[in-house]
Amino acid sequence: MLIIIRKNHRILFLFLVFLAIGTGISYRNYSLNNYIIPINSEINEQISCLIKNIIDTRNQAILNNDPDTLGLLYNREMRNGLWAYEHELKKMKYLHSWEEKQGIYYKNISSIVFLRKLTKKNDGFTANLMVNTRYEYSYEDSPEITEFFQIGTYHSLDLMPASPSDEEGRAPEELNLLITREWYTDPFADSLQLEKIENEGIRETIFSAVKKERTEISERRKKAVAYADKYCGAASLPEYNFQYNPAYRNYNNLGGDCTNFASQILYEGGSFPKNNNWNYSRGSGSSSWVNASAFHNYMIYSGRASIIASGKYRDVLNSSYKLLPGDYIAYERKGKICHISVVTGADSKGYILVNSHNTDRYRVPWDLGWSNKNIRFKLVRVHY
Repeated sequence: MLIIIRKNHRILFLFLVFLAIGTGISYRNYSLNNYIIPINSEINEQISCLIKNIIDTRNQAILNNDPDTLGLLYNREMRNGLWAYEHELKKMKYLHSWEEKQGIYYKNISSIVFLRKLTKKNDGFTANLMVNTRYEYSYEDSPEITEFFQIGTYHSLDLMPASPSDEEGRAPEELNLLITREWYTDPFADSLQLEKIENEGIRETIFSAVKKERTEISERRKKAVAYADKYCGAASLPEYNFQYNPAYRNYNNLGGDCTNFASQILYEGGSFPKNNNWNYSRGSGSSSWVNASAFHNYMIYSGRASIIASGKYRDVLNSSYKLLPGDYIAYERKGKICHISVVTGADSKGYILVNSHNTDRYRVPWDLGWSNKNIRFKLVRVHY
């Protein structure tokens, strides 16, 4: 079902949203056919449906590891269209390579798509989208348990009419607009070199792990996780409105917001007091508040945190199970820490899940998107 919001229907839409939240409708009830795409009255309904269909079809192609169907969405005769297709193809291969390493299989990929802006461009359109994508999976040895994580992304893409050669043999109800350009910050971009992920011994470690109940964690840790879940932006659950905390500056356009978000989690949720070194005021954060390396160095040398383990994935896998909700992971590339994510839970195998900004992640397996062999991890205990 596609819900299109026109000006005279907005009151009805808001009522339906509050009704859904108030009655506890679960996000798990969303399917590939259940999207809410807000538009204004000037946007052509057919174009909106075509955009929805593109996202649906791409999700299914990735789920089924189907490059042929994926290719139907792009004009590969144009350079930018070919690049967009090749990037998505690499992502698809990486996701399934990680699937094999992890011993899981994807059961469903679905998205809620918000059309933020649509403008005419030559014979086609430029669309700006916010996409909340949910990946459902199960472990091979426990198919009855469904796990999930969510990714939030912001897209700019050009859609142009297919050339006559592209239209041959295509049914009228099929897509007649193709992607000729697409840009978004991809959470898997650091792992698309397609190096083979070595699986030996990893699956055995993952399958043999048992999830530990964390009922003993402190209230400060619980509040830190609650804040991380509420403000993880486009990746969050619908009841949180897919937003960042508006009280803080968004640094995504200035190099990334991951560390700013981690600092917020520790301050707003974890009740760590600000000081002269670690501070946010008047719309700006100190270096140790917003810079990944400076944040990590501050946390360690101030005694607010200590390193559990450091090294490549294989070196730290066993130690990762020691992490607690509210701890953090620092990701190092070429000797420099480039990303911070905060531990928010674990799946049924005890595999650690994290939240972050840049890009937005909600309860995502901690190494997913960071499988490049040159990435090193620092697993850090935060002393609440």
